[in-house]
Amino acid sequence: MSFNVVFFLYLAVFFIVLFYGGWITRKWVNSANDYLLGGREVGLLINVFGVAAIGFAGTIITLGPGLAITSGFWGSFGFGIAYLFGGLALYGIFLAPYIRRCGAQTLPEWLAMRFDSRVRVLVTIASILGLIGIMANNVVSMAIVVNGFTGWSLVWTLSAIFLLFLLFTYVGGFWAITLTDFVQMCIGLIALPLMFIAILSQFGGFDFLNTQWSGPSGYWTHGITGGQLPIFSLQYPSLLTFIILFGCFLVWGNNYYWLRVSSTRSEKVAKQSFIYAAVLLALVPYLILVLTGLYAGAAYPDTFEPKGTVSPMAAFGVVLKALPVGITAFALIGALAASISTSTTALIGASSTAVRDLYQRYVKPEATPRELTTPSKVITILLGLLVWVLCFYPGGPLYLFAFATAWLGPPSVLVLLGIWWRRTTKQGAFIGAIAGIGVTALFTLLELLQVFVIGTYTHVGVVGLVVTLVCTIAVSLMTKPQYYGQKDWRLDGSPDSSVPSVTKEEQEVLSLIHSGYNTMAEITDMLGKDSTVSNRLIETLDQKRLVFRESYVGPGFYTFRLGEEAKKLVDEGLLVIRSERGMVSKEDLVILQKVGAGSQQLHEYIQKQELDSLKISVIVAKLIRQGYVNEGGLWRRKMEITSSGQQLLQAHAALLQEKGA
Repeated sequence: MSFNVVFFLYLAVFFIVLFYGGWITRKWVNSANDYLLGGREVGLLINVFGVAAIGFAGTIITLGPGLAITSGFWGSFGFGIAYLFGGLALYGIFLAPYIRRCGAQTLPEWLAMRFDSRVRVLVTIASILGLIGIMANNVVSMAIVVNGFTGWSLVWTLSAIFLLFLLFTYVGGFWAITLTDFVQMCIGLIALPLMFIAILSQFGGFDFLNTQWSGPSGYWTHGITGGQLPIFSLQYPSLLTFIILFGCFLVWGNNYYWLRVSSTRSEKVAKQSFIYAAVLLALVPYLILVLTGLYAGAAYPDTFEPKGTVSPMAAFGVVLKALPVGITAFALIGALAASISTSTTALIGASSTAVRDLYQRYVKPEATPRELTTPSKVITILLGLLVWVLCFYPGGPLYLFAFATAWLGPPSVLVLLGIWWRRTTKQGAFIGAIAGIGVTALFTLLELLQVFVIGTYTHVGVVGLVVTLVCTIAVSLMTKPQYYGQKDWRLDGSPDSSVPSVTKEEQEVLSLIHSGYNTMAEITDMLGKDSTVSNRLIETLDQKRLVFRESYVGPGFYTFRLGEEAKKLVDEGLLVIRSERGMVSKEDLVILQKVGAGSQQLHEYIQKQELDSLKISVIVAKLIRQGYVNEGGLWRRKMEITSSGQQLLQAHAALLQEKGA
């Protein structure tokens, strides 16, 4: 059969799987929290594949082979090291535990918690620009790969891919994207090894590279024209700028990685999934794609610029022409799946930011998660149209990707300083953000208009990094920090009065902590409020010395315990049961009983009571932690009550009857 027939057969099967999955996951979306965050139900394997799917993107399918041709093996793999270990692995180790505990659904929302609403608005705008730029880059990258192999019209190919991304994201939200990620990684982990075996069969082993490499130096460190990736140069591309742009900016300042942490079932899942994803990507997609580029350069040295007319970024498609039709079509489907996965993740990241940090804050502050579902879908469509415009950014994928990540630079600086330096002030963060974003915007505009090309000296993202860092630190040192950043503030202390007065909301927070919900994420989800509200309540209670933080910085900053005086203020109506495994509330008992009765009864109870999915997720997570419930399920949680849970229900059957459960 011809390539077109085989490719369209594969494509039809792929689309059927995707849209069937989108139709199924559509039924899992009952509110904006499900649409944008997956109800915090994502497990380890699914999140490993989800994070890995972001990295195995249309971008790396062009940049991996392309950089190997221009800069050799280490020039290309250096990009992977910068992103995988400088970005993903460090993010999982140092940032994921903090993010999972803080409760903020988006990065800008956390910035409002840590600093103020001005910083939130600025970073929201920068995040949206960066994320839609990343999506546009993946659309363009995939269109170039397909065009390089088939010769189809670039504009029409780009249009078809763009519409596919937009439609799929609109239908199923975060759950549909999670399904795409899983399918994409399954395809990629099969297609790429098969493709590389076919390459070895077609061209031969590594002796082929040694004898056919046309560069003046070896393929390990130099490209086919002798080009070499600089290490410490401030000009792009270099290893240093790769670390800054694709390690620091792309990951640490990126809202869709924040979403990947926020959507997980637990802090442990969040941390491990990023580390495992980095290792998985290094061993399979990245290594194979770099080697594919080397074979392309060795086999077709006169095809690629500057000797030929084809961009090195199209090397993946060029190599596929020499392989069997079945392998070629399958590899292209894998590349398409990679591009869809990352693009839809970027789009949902931008949508969640726009919904949570702009629409809900300024248009409908009192909207419930259910009421936000339709606006979330409409905003997704509107942002998709902006993506279409960015698809025509001059310079192609290499420069479009760098442009997109540059906007994520100021947020990444504020994340690091906000988490690990308690002296960072809201004034410093605001001035640093506005200066960094302003400088980035100015130099980007000047370069586009050819008035002043900053790229001659360094990348605009490096300038934004330095300006944000210097301004934030300088202004913070000159302004008064928040109470916990002052030198005389201590983690422990005593109230000014024997029994301080508290509001009803503050009493509710004290009762939640007394019941065992002692992290900001748990308190926020139980209250069903924006995390800025729960943060304000905690700060007030902390200053009254009724609640104490575990530490000044890091994950412990959002982990709390009650002071002795606070225990006198707990709402007795909550009827907390002190068991050998920790505190259990009457509400916990009801949910435990419904879990024991089966998933159908639990679902009917949630629907009848109109309970939010995040609140249920928190209660279930605590019951699992206490050993009353076991969990499983590849996709959504599947739960069963343990013998300890049954004993707890029997011991408090009278209480449940009073509740009418």
